[in-house]
Amino acid sequence: MKKLNFIPVLAIALFFLCTSNASMALTPKAAGPRVLVVDAHPDDEGSYAATIYKITHDLHGTVDLVVITNGEAGYKYSTLGNDYYHLNLTDEKIGRKYLPGIRHKELVNAGKIIGLHHIYFFNQRDNRYTLDPHEVLDSNWNIPQVKLQLNSILVTGHYDYVFTLLPSDSTHGHHKAATILALMAVQNLPKNIPHPIVLAGGTSDLGKPVRNFTVLDGFPITRVSDGVPTYSFDLNQSFGFHHILNYKIIVDWEVVEHKSQGTLQAGLNRAGGDLEQYYYFDINPPEGRAKAKALFDRLAINDYPELTYPGVK
Repeated sequence: MKKLNFIPVLAIALFFLCTSNASMALTPKAAGPRVLVVDAHPDDEGSYAATIYKITHDLHGTVDLVVITNGEAGYKYSTLGNDYYHLNLTDEKIGRKYLPGIRHKELVNAGKIIGLHHIYFFNQRDNRYTLDPHEVLDSNWNIPQVKLQLNSILVTGHYDYVFTLLPSDSTHGHHKAATILALMAVQNLPKNIPHPIVLAGGTSDLGKPVRNFTVLDGFPITRVSDGVPTYSFDLNQSFGFHHILNYKIIVDWEVVEHKSQGTLQAGLNRAGGDLEQYYYFDINPPEGRAKAKALFDRLAINDYPELTYPGVK
């Protein structure tokens, strides 16, 4: 496993006090867009899996991931994982002991599929399911430490974009908290450092109403004046012989790696999930919209060559 090699010398001591070594996917150094994904749990990256794959494989970009918790509260969904890992993971005591290591490995394997470069594990406690971000921000996580880690990564990473999950009322409080902290970290970057564009991602079905979102109550930093997603990537973009393949396959490959979490597997081959959609936060500068549009316009281009075979229709 490689050591981190892009952090300035003065930042190394602080960074390694706060953060475990990054797990590496074997992705070549690239010159395309640089993206940091900030999530609460190992497996949240599935909401942007196809977009990430397209960026890393077709645009030759670099995508790093921050995962704040160990995901140990996922023991409730590990019934099938019991047999696969030969552990009684649905027992809370056993699940909380072994799931952090298991879910780290699952995420590394999933990251190799979609092309993640660095994965930063913050190792915060996954306490329980809640809709309340205050519970998470006020008592669950070591917030000063998380803020220091995010700041160090953002300062040294020179990212063009940060992807988070939409902090809607109905989503997990951990997801809301991760998004709030990512927004704060970008907003608090020094003025002499270019600020990445922060986008909130999520999946949607073609032909169904989009999710409306304006602001999470009590957190004006989350405001989205558009109210609806501004950009999207269509997972039905097809390629291969007779265009029989599409990017839903990549999402399925990625999801299958998270074998300890049965609720994810239940979503395989589902009819929905046609789009990965993105909302533009108001903390971003107005001029950033053109840059984001250019990214998603490029993602809409099919980079696979047309496959034909002599004598085969």
